[in-house]
Amino acid sequence: MDGLNQIIAEFEKTYPGGPTIRSALSLPLNRPHVLALFGPSGSGKSTILRCIAGLERPDAGRIQCGTEMWFDSKQRRSVPPQSRSVGYLSQHHALFPHLTIAQNIGYALRRVTRQERAEQIKRMTEIWKLKGLEGRYPDQLSGGEQQRVALGQVLLRRPKVLLLDEPLSALDVPTRDQLRGELRRFLRECNLPTLYVTHDPAETLTMGDELAVIVNGAIQQVGSPQAVFNRPANQAVAAIVGVETVVLGRIVDRSDGLVTLDVKGVRIWAVAASSEGEDFYLSIRAEDVMIEKGISGRSSARNHLPGRIKEIRLMGPVAHVKVDCGFLITALVTRQAVHALGLEEGSEVTAVVKATALHLIEVGPSHQRTTTSPSES
Repeated sequence: MDGLNQIIAEFEKTYPGGPTIRSALSLPLNRPHVLALFGPSGSGKSTILRCIAGLERPDAGRIQCGTEMWFDSKQRRSVPPQSRSVGYLSQHHALFPHLTIAQNIGYALRRVTRQERAEQIKRMTEIWKLKGLEGRYPDQLSGGEQQRVALGQVLLRRPKVLLLDEPLSALDVPTRDQLRGELRRFLRECNLPTLYVTHDPAETLTMGDELAVIVNGAIQQVGSPQAVFNRPANQAVAAIVGVETVVLGRIVDRSDGLVTLDVKGVRIWAVAASSEGEDFYLSIRAEDVMIEKGISGRSSARNHLPGRIKEIRLMGPVAHVKVDCGFLITALVTRQAVHALGLEEGSEVTAVVKATALHLIEVGPSHQRTTTSPSES
């Protein structure tokens, strides 16, 4: 990608006694593209946004937006926040309590006529469903309405890049779900690259065109949300994106594009990995595991793992069923299926998983065979 048509954020930021945050990100300019930064609290997501916005200064590296160099440690250049064309919004939206909604939205408008100001405010109130609320004050609005005002205020500045730091996390679930869809549609309609910080997996899959997973200050994997969630690059990413079963195995045979692995004495077939190593973590998402009552060998799937149910955890309309088949494997089934199959702790069942649903993660040279995986702890 042409460097003049993208935002480049390659820098390091170290906190005394804390981690070093390393960013190596780029976004295309002049077209809608949402890059979601995903990871646990304290991993460095917000620091990356604050450095790009100019609210914090990196120790080394560069931040470039098209032809504009916002930060360059070698040139000792750092453009102040007010001179960077960014729209920054955190979960704690800062609205002026003494200004009306219309005045809050139009606050950033400069050097426009009264008619232009009125037209732009009207457009934002219509987009964000705030029509009829223009004369109210922030404390007279719901949390979702306040967040809509804050988004309208930021977007009227016409930034070159939008930085959203968990903007919906303070809202209740129904409001968050509704506003998430509205925000996603709006971002698709405008040519506005966006960095979107979240620790919500559902939000990542809904909002992101691209996903960057950050752990302990380091970006571990970048790719489409589906690719990252289904094919994590390492054990740390697998844990962060919520893969329910991650277990250590060793390849004992290779044949016809498949490999046979020994997992605690259990033989499992998987699609061969590109690596020629022997030790791998098996990454298995719960939705890829089926449960059959009793000990069964029927099905076109390659792996049939007999065992007993160790735990059933009901979660609304679905349930996580943990099966001990020599190691613990988790299946996601409907609550209806739990009742229809008569599943309960101690029941004999067969966990069925296709070879193509198994993702192999090579164990690095620093890991030992005694390493404890998430599903074994």
